Amino acid sequence: MNRYYLAGAALLVAALTAGCQSTMAIKTKPYPETRKDTTVVDDYHGTRVADPYRWLEDDRSTETAAWVAAQNAVTQDYLAQIPYREQIKQRLTELYDYPKEGTPFRVGEYYFFYKNDGLQNQSVLYYQKGLDGTPEVFLDPNTLSKDGTVALNTVTFSKDDRYAAYSVSRSGSDWVDIYVMEVATRKQLADKIEWVKFSGASWGDGGFYYSRYDAPAEGASAYSAKNEFQKVYFHKLGTPQAEDRLIYEDKTHPLRYFSGFVSDDFRWLFIVGSEGTSGNEILYKNLTVPNASFKTLFKGFANDYSIVDCIGNTAYVLTNAEAPNFRLVSVDLNAAVPVATDVIPESENLLEWATTAGGAIFAGYLKDASSRVYQYGFDGALVREIALPGIGTAGGFSGEAEDTEVFYGFSSFNVPPTSYRYTIADGTSTLYHETKVNFDVSAFTVEQVFYPSKDGTRVPMFLVYKKGLKRDGSNPVYLYAYGGFNISRTPGFSASNILLLEQGGIYALANIRGGGEYGEAWHRAGMLEKKQNVFDDFIAAAEYLIAEKYTSPQKLAIAGGSNGGLLIGACLTQRPDLYCATFPMVGVLDMLRYHRFTIGWGWVVEYGSADNAADFPYLYKYSPLHNIKRGTCYPPTMIMTADHDDRVVPAHSFKFGATLQAAQGCENPILLRVESDAGHGAGKPISKSIQEQADIWSFFLWNAGVRNF
Repeated sequence: MNRYYLAGAALLVAALTAGCQSTMAIKTKPYPETRKDTTVVDDYHGTRVADPYRWLEDDRSTETAAWVAAQNAVTQDYLAQIPYREQIKQRLTELYDYPKEGTPFRVGEYYFFYKNDGLQNQSVLYYQKGLDGTPEVFLDPNTLSKDGTVALNTVTFSKDDRYAAYSVSRSGSDWVDIYVMEVATRKQLADKIEWVKFSGASWGDGGFYYSRYDAPAEGASAYSAKNEFQKVYFHKLGTPQAEDRLIYEDKTHPLRYFSGFVSDDFRWLFIVGSEGTSGNEILYKNLTVPNASFKTLFKGFANDYSIVDCIGNTAYVLTNAEAPNFRLVSVDLNAAVPVATDVIPESENLLEWATTAGGAIFAGYLKDASSRVYQYGFDGALVREIALPGIGTAGGFSGEAEDTEVFYGFSSFNVPPTSYRYTIADGTSTLYHETKVNFDVSAFTVEQVFYPSKDGTRVPMFLVYKKGLKRDGSNPVYLYAYGGFNISRTPGFSASNILLLEQGGIYALANIRGGGEYGEAWHRAGMLEKKQNVFDDFIAAAEYLIAEKYTSPQKLAIAGGSNGGLLIGACLTQRPDLYCATFPMVGVLDMLRYHRFTIGWGWVVEYGSADNAADFPYLYKYSPLHNIKRGTCYPPTMIMTADHDDRVVPAHSFKFGATLQAAQGCENPILLRVESDAGHGAGKPISKSIQEQADIWSFFLWNAGVRNF
């Protein structure tokens, strides 16, 4: 037992029972003066709404930069006064410092896998010839910047396994550049593709398809200006980007996403179009027919369609059309009128994903937010259920038609990522790589509970804690959720959470509506005019944890990022009495203007738009920015964003922070933490992640009454 573990026990003994309103030695410096422009008022369908801090939307102005610097100074001064902040950072550094290795995948005669030796800012892509070969570095993004802020985004390989196209992002931005390497020699080609967003390279014959936007207009911000008219191009290897061939564009619908990909035999080209984050259509054409035009395979945008594989003239498609829990269908692309035929019909559980390899179909299901995996034949006949190690999350199972085995990964809250080899013919799973951590994961346990929401809906929640926990209301609890965009939150391993668990705390993950845990019906029950269900589910989770004496309002923190940041902002303004600390991270907090920046328009299908008279009332009713009430005592709050977040622009957090500080009715701190050279979260260096998590745990534990570490 190391000294940090012993310190954790002492911490609980020494913890004060007083909550957020207790007298604290830490004093918050005066907040920066924030200029208010009383002339900025918008008329939304007859309702006038003031926006006095709109000037903070200008991410290029020196006034905004000075304000952000002053806010960060207040935040860092507060955090520096927490006596155990550096100890927490040191312990987190130890917890993160173990080798991490991803699930391998085969490319021709090579096997590729990602690995991080422990504290490398970015994971390195390795390859080896055969399973018994010596691993060598294929791509090391740590060499691309001194501070680790350049990240490897996607890597795809040509059909002949000769070339790799990889995309690189900088400072967390969604913008990426695409480069090309020769696999066998690691020779860097001259090819470079710019102004790519939400696209990798899909290899065709002699080059690859990709999607891009036009370069931002002169004087426009690359990080906040609205992105419009995404186009699909084909890049021929060895030629400059200026010569790339335009494959598809839609001049009448600027606010649509488009991506292109081709079948393995280069016969069929598909274009996937969408108007937002759910619902799409698929176009296709036969590349062997001269001057063929695109035809509609699946018409948009009421349902979701994803092509899993294309074999000969048959496409295998995962869809929720007439199947809220999804089904796998086949379609004859040569038919005059293509008809979808069930291969794997809809079932009572969510069919989350499907892959193919070695003449088999692998289908991944969710049952109460935990993975189940089955092997099928292409005729839809069930071969077997694949035995997984326990309650957790499984993925992988991808391969080529000639493969006899595939690899898959499994992890859970108390199971570090583990890789297995799976023999397709007989269903044998063999341990391939087990992650070795420098702490005892067997000391922690996972519990799944179900609780009723406000309307009686049964909602699942995972609780992770140290064995022997006492339910006496004194445990610090960190409650997290997402609740949107059909995204499922499933069990996964986090070294940073171990610190909280070592201190006798609980990590709670609520699988609230708006996510995809129970299929499209669960998603739709938490979107558009039903978004309040999401907040009700989360508030009910907090009330359950308090009622069941896992914790108390003086020990309960809530956190969420992006759409989850909206969740925290809404629950903070609706029930400020329930929490001792709140963390809205990179959140969508201004629901009246979110769609005016970068790709925010793509979320209108999920949220609605204030430009629509029917949507405005419910958006205005819950929009976190517009529901802050002057004189209310809000709990200690650390609003978190980043200067290069070009997905949810930091203006959301700036305006929310300024408004909350001005309205605060008690001494609880309202802090704004703005990370530099970082974005929405993807590609964040480990060094920044450790410091960020140290600040979160420090702020939470201090405001939960903990005084010693």
